[in-house]
Amino acid sequence: MASGWFGTPKNAPERPPDVQFQFADREPHSFYLPHGETNNTAPRVTGIDSTHSKTHVAASLFDVGIFKDTLAPSLGLHSGLAIIAWGAARYTGRVEAKDWLWPSGQVANAWWSAVGRRVYEGYTLSQALNRLSWHERLILSGVTLWGGRLLYRVVRRSIQRGEDDPRYDEEKKEEDYWTKSLFTTFIPEAFFQMLISLPFTAPFRHEGAVLMGYHPVVQMLAVGLFSSGLALESLADYQLDQFKAEGGPGILKEGVWSIVRHPNYLGDALIHLSFIVLLYGSDMLAPIELLGPIANYLFLRFYGGDRQKERHQTRRYSASQPDKFAELQMFRQEKNAFWPAAKEFQNKWLWTVLGAGLLGVAMEEGWRTFH
Repeated sequence: MASGWFGTPKNAPERPPDVQFQFADREPHSFYLPHGETNNTAPRVTGIDSTHSKTHVAASLFDVGIFKDTLAPSLGLHSGLAIIAWGAARYTGRVEAKDWLWPSGQVANAWWSAVGRRVYEGYTLSQALNRLSWHERLILSGVTLWGGRLLYRVVRRSIQRGEDDPRYDEEKKEEDYWTKSLFTTFIPEAFFQMLISLPFTAPFRHEGAVLMGYHPVVQMLAVGLFSSGLALESLADYQLDQFKAEGGPGILKEGVWSIVRHPNYLGDALIHLSFIVLLYGSDMLAPIELLGPIANYLFLRFYGGDRQKERHQTRRYSASQPDKFAELQMFRQEKNAFWPAAKEFQNKWLWTVLGAGLLGVAMEEGWRTFH
């Protein structure tokens, strides 16, 4: 039986087109079960082995189960890693240790939720991977690709710079900063990571109810969103590096930086939104998982991300580079910070990014056809 990345298995039962609130009792595909397990009649519960599945699960959106099986373990993991990162940051004097943790911690959580805890229970690595459905593998692959790319960039810039990110220099001047930072910066970011990682932890852990989707067109939209977001992030980082390497004066306003002031953060938001769209289109979305992209968006807009970056730019340029500060002020009037204005539909770079999304969809279709 063949299945595409985001496509419906060829002999899968047809799903109703309307959206319903039902339990996740999908039938498992035998070729995803460990060797020797071929039961195709046992009910399937999202994120739970078929041997442990239940046909009757409490329907409360905020069932205590989600806190016990997903939120509490995730918060424990991210908080523990945050304390380690805080210790490393305090020892080295470089706050950016938390930036190394941001992608790596979420990828580690996803892999532990999907595979690691099964290996811990006694499965071989091969058996643990084979228990994952195709779409679960896609979620795991997507977060690994996102996190791996971001971690590479953060580590590379950190090594090349040889000192802490300038964004944190002013903060470190505050009285008793290192003692307070554990509770004002590192632990709060661990809480955000717990919420943001819900779309790639809860599907493997929680026995909750799901919003029934199973729409191939929606799955194609998820591919397009992920591909566009990844292309936008990658182009933004590459063009910024080139601009700095060539000694470009002033503010970068060309390439994808002509779409919005912070295209890398927009790309990140699209990627995290794509996980939710994929879960819905694949009949795997639990309502609480919607908190993932919402928390990511709130973090990028109001806690870290573009707000933190522009606060740093304002403080830095207004004090020592008045010409650059004036250019930044003008740039803020010309371009939106996060979401493109309607006029950007005439921007060739916007269409380039959308084209990358369509290319991702075409590749998925090709894979589904020939796999």
